[in-house]
Amino acid sequence: MSVMDLRIFTEPQQGATYDTLLRVARTAEELNYGAFFRSDHYLHMGNTDGLPGPTDAWITLAGLARETQRIRLGTLMTAGTFRLPGVLAIQVAQVDQMSGGRVDFGLGSGWYAEEHTAYGIPFPKEKFGRLEEQLEIVTGMWGTPVGERFDFEGRYYQLADSPALPKPVQRKIPVLVGGHGAKRTPAIAARFADEFNIPFASLEDTERQFRRVRAAAEERGRKPSDLVYSNALVVCAGASEAEISRRADAIGRSVADLRENGLAGSPDEIVEKIGRYRAVGSERVYLQVLDLTDLDQLELIATKVMPQLG
Repeated sequence: MSVMDLRIFTEPQQGATYDTLLRVARTAEELNYGAFFRSDHYLHMGNTDGLPGPTDAWITLAGLARETQRIRLGTLMTAGTFRLPGVLAIQVAQVDQMSGGRVDFGLGSGWYAEEHTAYGIPFPKEKFGRLEEQLEIVTGMWGTPVGERFDFEGRYYQLADSPALPKPVQRKIPVLVGGHGAKRTPAIAARFADEFNIPFASLEDTERQFRRVRAAAEERGRKPSDLVYSNALVVCAGASEAEISRRADAIGRSVADLRENGLAGSPDEIVEKIGRYRAVGSERVYLQVLDLTDLDQLELIATKVMPQLG
């Protein structure tokens, strides 16, 4: 049985400083989680004030690159609407250099209209077409040999005579594509992704979407097993029912909802639920940690869940 890779996934737009994120990332590294990931949002969601305000995903990861040693770092997902692809290629390659080659690059189309309005960021209608061109440009620039030039003539972006520098440390930065879309998402994943991620999905939806991605990969002449298949799920672990309830209250969710739609309960319950995702093809789980002050939960999962996952 292959080892199930558990990663920590944070949502700092809900209210977190860089120092808070650094504590979580260092704790995750000490506890041997596979990676520290964060969302890429500039506006909080739901019933929270978001104080002290947002932090930028790639600035955060640049800092963490210098203040951690081993843990991989990445985004679920960088918003394609926030950055021009040529600039993004530079930013991610630089953070890869700063980390000694520990970056995973998740790119999505961007979806949260209100944050664009709040911060004056254009919110285009044709997001999927742009996402495809962005992936083509970023991966094309990284893959251009040093001394050669990169040109791109797309509908949304044009690059001419680009030196396509700097290069990442990794020969190939792992590219993540994700989502629930039935047609274009699997096609984009089959073309560009090293990993396909489905966020906050049931077992049935996960199995269906993984099947679509595998079929799309085969259509492109790729082996479906060339991709890593992963889930992102909210986590709420406790050694007792009281602890589970306390942690659910802290993130404003009901235990019943978290048990149904996430990974909630005792370590054994969580192991069993992850096992069901593994059975439909999941190889990696991003644990969405919403209370970033509760480092004890990370330790509980590392000591009581991880050892049972092979």
